[in-house]
Amino acid sequence: MPCMTGRIVRGVGGLYTVRDEEIGQEFVLRARGKLRREHKTPMVGDLVLFSAGSGEEHGWLEEILPRSSWCVRPPVANLDVLALVIAPVPQPDLLLVDRMIVFARRAGIGPLLCVNKCDVDGGALFAACEEAYARAKTPVLPLSARNGSGLDALHAQLCGKTVCFAGQSAVGKSSLLNALLGLQLPTGEVSRKTERGRHTTRHAQLLYADGFRVMDTPGFSLLGFEEGFAPEELAQAYPDFEPYAPSCRFAPCLHDREPGCAVRAAADTGEISRERWTRYVALLEELREKWRNRYD
Repeated sequence: MPCMTGRIVRGVGGLYTVRDEEIGQEFVLRARGKLRREHKTPMVGDLVLFSAGSGEEHGWLEEILPRSSWCVRPPVANLDVLALVIAPVPQPDLLLVDRMIVFARRAGIGPLLCVNKCDVDGGALFAACEEAYARAKTPVLPLSARNGSGLDALHAQLCGKTVCFAGQSAVGKSSLLNALLGLQLPTGEVSRKTERGRHTTRHAQLLYADGFRVMDTPGFSLLGFEEGFAPEELAQAYPDFEPYAPSCRFAPCLHDREPGCAVRAAADTGEISRERWTRYVALLEELREKWRNRYD
């Protein structure tokens, strides 16, 4: 029997559920041993070749097709959009947002900043983010899963694409998915004492609706920078720096302590977000430390 083509929508306990997107049918498979020997780990979102089982017998995942992108945490593949969800509560971690934007740009994934719970603070967080990321080529959407505002704009951004929602727990990722897709995924709540979220999603899964695909993923883990990421490469993930970098006195310029740095001057005058530049310097120092210790 010739192999079929499908996409992994779930993977639990060594069993992979693959959807044939042409007919909409799902098959439960095990991975061939050759994939393990080739050090290939199937991920949710992978396009694969598979052979279907007969009767109650499972089929086989034969081959993983080339990926356009992938993410280690959460372990998903072939993403088009990384939707970073923040909210007024819990307190947003914008350093985490900037780290993930860097990751997305280096992986060829388009970043999208989703400000949920705008009904809580009257849109104040959205307004601040819209100003900070105006030149960063990162769309910012005001949303409320509770009252449904902004969902049409979100749908328009995702149409025809595969998206992964990421962010701190309790920012409303599952609530947004419920509102967007009409599902009833379990949602967490914020502890009144700590204002920290409780994880609810345990396994990544790919959901289909209205011509696009969306990943529901476990609680987000902070990514470390990959090996070989040189400090001077960091600014390449900051399109808001691009108009000013050619005017720096030195080339290359790390846009930190160098005299005559036009990027730092733009941050000082408010032409680009001073807070975002400050977070850039924090990430740069982390990269420097890792680069200094790369042979240890």
